[in-house]
Amino acid sequence: VWAALDGFCGWELPSDEACTVSWSDPHQGLPAHVEKYRNSPVMHRDIPDEWKPALFSCGMRAEFPEPTKAIKAPKMRSRKTKDA
Repeated sequence: VWAALDGFCGWELPSDEACTVSWSDPHQGLPAHVEKYRNSPVMHRDIPDEWKPALFSCGMRAEFPEPTKAIKAPKMRSRKTKDA
């Protein structure tokens, strides 16, 4: 699959872009990504579902594994504004 996709540029729509394939770093594979996100603040109940990582099986959304510990609320960043 890597060889078939790396450098692919036979898009249906006109484009000069070519596909680039690379290893995911530092996490590689589904289990590593599930472990990264299952206890992440991005999974907190206050975060909209459409912003959360999702799993799919046979084209249908699948349940994300439950967290293994309490999920902390995400830290909110304040926007700096210029005084006019």
